[in-house]
Amino acid sequence: MESVIQRIAHRGGALLAPENTLAAFRQALALPVDAIELDVQMSRDGQLIVFHDATVERLTEGRGNILDLDFAYLRALNVAARYPGGWPEPERIPTLREVLELIKGRRRIWIEIKPSRRGSVYGRYPGIAEAVVQELERSDMLSQAVVISFDWYLLPELRRLKPEIETGAILSEDIWDPQAGQALDTLLEQVRELGCSWLDVEVSLVQPQLPALVHAYGLKLGVWTVNSLEGLQRLAASGVDALTSDRPDLFAALE
Repeated sequence: MESVIQRIAHRGGALLAPENTLAAFRQALALPVDAIELDVQMSRDGQLIVFHDATVERLTEGRGNILDLDFAYLRALNVAARYPGGWPEPERIPTLREVLELIKGRRRIWIEIKPSRRGSVYGRYPGIAEAVVQELERSDMLSQAVVISFDWYLLPELRRLKPEIETGAILSEDIWDPQAGQALDTLLEQVRELGCSWLDVEVSLVQPQLPALVHAYGLKLGVWTVNSLEGLQRLAASGVDALTSDRPDLFAALE
């Protein structure tokens, strides 16, 4: 049974298994989670891949920017190559389709559409919104998905393609600095005008009044990334609607 608070495995549980891999997602499916979160980018030749970074060096033995790499090269890499403490077998970069097939009918899915990035220059993968919607349609998972992004102006594009799709704007310290006097009301109005259902907030930005304020705008509040039991329990009691963690095994204590 789904809990009142959505319990979300961040990248499948990045502190329990190599992130964004089928191994991580399979492990998460055995844990008390309501949804699995993952990151989607696009290879140079247009394949939707599940991978977080703009470059492959942190996680694999390869080199290069996703913008410059074809799927065949990416698929040959071992995403567990640099996993702390080692991992018993190689893990490959999955496609979004493979993950949807694994998760369908078992959990909800939160898809973060990543921007492309080269150095400090951010962009948008061509046609990525249409491609993600097509994969969700193909898998009959539109109603089980929440699509989130730092690229807020991608979100209404998703809803133009499929008005029923649930979207969320990600809010980080890079976007909103409460110490700088930026009005949260203005930001929440913008998120609502973009047609979003969710505001997904970095945990360091959460203030006691935030859940009630977000709810007053008709939005739901998600918080990322919460990796301690104390933090999960405190935020669960505060009225948030979703908690995202690299340690989804801790969610058992919230039941």
